[in-house]
Parts: sequence; C-alpha cells; structure tokens
Amino acid sequence: MSILGMTLGYLLFALLHIVQFVLAVTVCGLYGVDLQRARSQGKYIDGKWVYAEVVGGLAALTAILYLIPFILRFAAVTIWSFILFVLWIALFGLFGSMYIHENPEGNGDIQRMKNAVWVDLANALLWLVAFIANAAYWWTHRDRRSRFTGRAKLGRNVSTRSTTWTA
Repeated sequence: MSILGMTLGYLLFALLHIVQFVLAVTVCGLYGVDLQRARSQGKYIDGKWVYAEVVGGLAALTAILYLIPFILRFAAVTIWSFILFVLWIALFGLFGSMYIHENPEGNGDIQRMKNAVWVDLANALLWLVAFIANAAYWWTHRDRRSRFTGRAKLGRNVSTRSTTWTA
C-alpha cells in the first residue's frame, strides 16, 4: 500500500519520528523554564537541567534527520537510536528520583517537573520502539552478498546457488 509513492512502513516511521520530535521539544520547553529563570536571576545553572536540554536537542535533531527516507538504511541509525534510548532512561532516572515521590502541595514548578519526568519516560519508550523497528528494518533491507566470494549482490528472494554456470 502506498500513498503518493510512500509506503506504509515509511509513513509509520515518519509518524513515530514526528511524535519523538514533538516530545523532545516539549522536554526542552519544560526544563528550559528553569534554565531561563536561573540565567535571568544570575543563579547557578545546574548541570542536570543542561543535560536534559542536550538530550532533548539531540533527540529533536535526530527525529528530524530520520524523516529523510534513505537514512534509515544505515546500521548506525540503529546504534544511535539505542544510545538515545539510554540517554532518555538516564534522564528519567535522574529526575524521577528527584520528583516522582515529591508532593507538589500547590507548587506549579514541582508539578511541571513531575509531568516532565513522565514525558522523559514516554520519550525513552518511543526511542526503544524506534531502536527495535530500525533494527528490524535494517535486518530486512541490508545489502546481502553471496556466501563464498562476497561479490554477487543478493536480492530478497535470490538463491545462493547459480543455475546458469557451465564449465
């Protein structure tokens, strides 16, 4: 099935990456509020919030780049998706330990950070899904070669035995 020449697989990947982009930008906004407040008041900027911004920025940039169809064919995409998953899990663990059990008691900043923690987890899960999907895509679309010499390119349904060879 294709819509305007795009396959269903590409459309699903594009939808996944658009959602990843939106959530990454959301995280940048949620953590950026505190960074902006600290900067405007001349206070110390905590490295944890900078880490959150860097992870969000890397994820947003990556999600935009992954919308280019041929990029998904490289094995490095799968590895980078796994690295981003690990970065998001670390971010979730870092801020989750600080805010999950915190009682906001009407404090909007604490509530915002509690919400940000769950957006971090959603991002981590989406990057895990992307990692698994990219690995499956790469495995089924990789460049395969013949077993003995490695010179012949094999298609999806091509046998390694040659039937046209004569001595």
